[in-house]
Amino acid sequence: MSKKRTTMEDVAKAAGVSRTTVSFVLNNIPNSNIADATRERVLQVARELDYAPNTQALNLVTGRTMMIALVVRKTTHQMASDAFLGAVIEGIMQAIEPHGYHLMIHAAQPDGVNSTYRDLIRTRKADGLVISSPMVSDAEVRLLHDEGTPVVLQGASTMEGVASIDVDNEQGAYDAVRHLIELGHRRIGHISNAPFSYAASCERLNGYRKALAEAGIPFDRALVREGNFTAESGYEPMYALLDLEDRPTAVFIGSDEVALGALDAARQRGITAPDDLSVIGFDNLPVGRYLQPPLTTVHLPAFDLGREAGNMILALVRSEHLPRLKVSLPTRLILRGSTAPVPA
Repeated sequence: MSKKRTTMEDVAKAAGVSRTTVSFVLNNIPNSNIADATRERVLQVARELDYAPNTQALNLVTGRTMMIALVVRKTTHQMASDAFLGAVIEGIMQAIEPHGYHLMIHAAQPDGVNSTYRDLIRTRKADGLVISSPMVSDAEVRLLHDEGTPVVLQGASTMEGVASIDVDNEQGAYDAVRHLIELGHRRIGHISNAPFSYAASCERLNGYRKALAEAGIPFDRALVREGNFTAESGYEPMYALLDLEDRPTAVFIGSDEVALGALDAARQRGITAPDDLSVIGFDNLPVGRYLQPPLTTVHLPAFDLGREAGNMILALVRSEHLPRLKVSLPTRLILRGSTAPVPA
């Protein structure tokens, strides 16, 4: 015999509250004036009784889908190998699932052309959007915001009035390059994590330039190359830097993933880190600590980024006030074995 489905009435009886109170709590109805202790008791009882809402009926009554969409500007192939993205997803899910929301992943065009994520709202597939790695200029995001759509940008953003959360990319890059300068390097290359149409790439470039300027080192555009999220995209830029007549003695790479391809290019040229070339990555992906030598990098709190983005989009979907529209989390330099003083 199949187990009887737990109803909202069962939850109300066990929690000692009315069915209306249970409905308000489980459906995240804003401005319902329910005490925090009562809300927590209802949620706890619902978990203990393994309550599962009738989502189809709920959608008809509330007009909500109980879905949050994470929009990622990467191909499905790129997403499958992205450990940083996986941690962000875990963080978002931890924030939204206790409140009855579920996460869907939507792959948008990496170049921003023919974006379709606005249709997720128009076709009522999601109640709100978290957009990862926003571009410097994105007219679709502006339209969504102006139409009143709950949207949070997970990444660097200069858009006025649009909620966003990111790490301090500029400071993280500055710390990385400053470390190389303190080791005596003055010819320092830079390979970006993504094209410079992405805000995070621009911020990391700014940090690189700031560290050089403070040390009195002229900025040389020939030492800057673009990556494009993947390990493969680091190969040709590193090859080009090593082909320079006055090649760099160190390279700051805006992504650990991109650094994998860059290090492979260096190895194929017979150049090893850190004996011949110091290399610093960015993101602190798990794979970095297992490289030989282990990769010096900048730690990004990916899980925390996801969790805070989830909390922010929940508040917006529920028409709650956000204490801050722009949130920035700190980075941390992780020193390992891929950096050393300038070779003699």
